Amino acid sequence: MKIAVITGASRGLGKSMALHLASRGVGIVGTYHSKRDEADAVASEIQLRGSYARMVQLDVGSSAALDAFAQALPAILKDGFERSDFDYLVNNAGTGLHAPILQTSEAQLDQLFAIHVKAPFLLTQKLFPLIADGGSVLNVSSGLARFTIPGIGAYAMMKGAIEVLTRYMAKEFGERKITVNAIAPGAIATDFSGGVVRDNPEMNKMVAASIPLGRVGLPDDIGAAVAALLSDAGKWINGTRIEVSGGQNL
Repeated sequence: MKIAVITGASRGLGKSMALHLASRGVGIVGTYHSKRDEADAVASEIQLRGSYARMVQLDVGSSAALDAFAQALPAILKDGFERSDFDYLVNNAGTGLHAPILQTSEAQLDQLFAIHVKAPFLLTQKLFPLIADGGSVLNVSSGLARFTIPGIGAYAMMKGAIEVLTRYMAKEFGERKITVNAIAPGAIATDFSGGVVRDNPEMNKMVAASIPLGRVGLPDDIGAAVAALLSDAGKWINGTRIEVSGGQNL
């Protein structure tokens, strides 16, 4: 059984990624921040799809928590999957911020950096010995690294950093045939940032008007793309930013 480690797998895009991969027979080690009931529900749904999941609490913004997770993972792999390594690392966990640049505090900037840049860097570094040769790392960027919407500059800046990091990882990890890519979702109807795209009809309509396909994205649009990218069909895709936005703001 192939195994994917997915941060932020209990809700939103991470949940969809986990479910789509599970439907293809991939075992899941998923992390969640605080809502154990949501994580358990995802694990149960994965089991119904014929796969297996272990959900682990993790605050990716804490370096100490990343260390603890990395130390615990070998036992999780052995006990839950009878493996000593895993195949796919998806650095997905994140949080949003809507604030103009001139009103963004240092504390907010530090939090975004810790979650969106420092955590993927350090977690990949710590888990790298456990990734199987020929495996994959997938970082999550955003369409906002290409187009601009006032008020999201700090968040978008972090995603720009992730895209640069992705290219460097792909270059440095190639000796072990590990591919590294960044997937960049557009506006998706989830609970992210308070559910602004999903729950605000005016925002939903405005975003849909910027997409040639005439609707906002859905979690399954991203989950399906991730499952395809991490399949054998994606083995020759490397060091690339793949935008999955329906063509938003072309």
